[in-house]
Amino acid sequence: MIKFLDLKKINQLHSLEIDEAVRRVVKSGQYILGEENHNFEKLYANFIGTGHTVSCGNGLDAIYLILRAYIELGKLAPGDEVIVPANTYIATVNAVIQAGLIPVLVEPDALTLQVSSEEIRKSITEKTIAVLIVHLYGRCAFSQEIADICALNNLLLIEDNAQAHGCKFGAARTGSLGNAAAHSFYPGKNLGALGDGGAITTNDSELARTIRALANYGSSKKYIFDYIGRNSRLDEMQAAILSAKLKHLDAENSRRVEIANIYYRGITNPAVTLPTRAPEGQNVYHLFPVLTTERDKLQKYLEKNGVQTLIHYPVPPHKQKAMPQCQSLSLPVTEYIHNSELSLPVSPVLTNEEVEYVVTLINNWRPEY
Repeated sequence: MIKFLDLKKINQLHSLEIDEAVRRVVKSGQYILGEENHNFEKLYANFIGTGHTVSCGNGLDAIYLILRAYIELGKLAPGDEVIVPANTYIATVNAVIQAGLIPVLVEPDALTLQVSSEEIRKSITEKTIAVLIVHLYGRCAFSQEIADICALNNLLLIEDNAQAHGCKFGAARTGSLGNAAAHSFYPGKNLGALGDGGAITTNDSELARTIRALANYGSSKKYIFDYIGRNSRLDEMQAAILSAKLKHLDAENSRRVEIANIYYRGITNPAVTLPTRAPEGQNVYHLFPVLTTERDKLQKYLEKNGVQTLIHYPVPPHKQKAMPQCQSLSLPVTEYIHNSELSLPVSPVLTNEEVEYVVTLINNWRPEY
């Protein structure tokens, strides 16, 4: 079986460094908010190209903490509208709602599967205060047009970079393109921990200080609480492991690009649609999505022939029971994507032979089979 993502094999590539990181933490006797955390935050800020990294418990918390900090700083208020891609994972929308804000779901571009700048423009109202873009599947969703729309309308631009560690827009990395960015280090991400983890990157020192306090029970000084905060911290073990794996991220992303290029060159079946290619550097292929109206048939066919695939995501946020306020929305592009999307294996430990086998299977597949 060609696994969709063989995490055991990926982490074995760095087993010596991971083992050393774990031993170092155990020996230190410091397991929360210690030197490993400080070191990772510094390394990751340098990697992304921002003045600050504030680590936290997970990617959902990272988005929430950004929004909550802006509320505490008076730049957002409960009831304000935040524009969000409709075809994102529900965590993005959850964070907006949990912060007491109103998510305004907008359609993606049908060719890139990324949020449409024109749909953003059309969705702005007098209550809109922020735009939250998602670098979905590992592809850069940022554009100069989106930045100009935000500047013209005095809107905050926030990035959900959970799936795009190391991605670029020109010389800059995603995570440094807006006012602030949220990152997830869930084990399956391009930069994955061996547990949960997250971070916020920003150049705004006041925002970073506020987020750091909110993530630590609302405390900026021991036993002094400025806010009603939460406990959302990256533990020392995960910080040490992430520091070890970060130095290999660009190389592993490059391998993902090589695999994606084989798919783009090789897949010719007219029943399977591939998103348009992003400009060079603007996709690190956390996922490789394809679209077909016979998605379930293709998935079963590939599984029968030894290839594991996943669906991202079978039900869009606005059709979830948890979001009754959005269920009346008509979002045909989003619904088509969620009904048609199938993610092919794109793990950096795949061999060219395995990737070519997937290509051959897809080209030999007929929906009527």
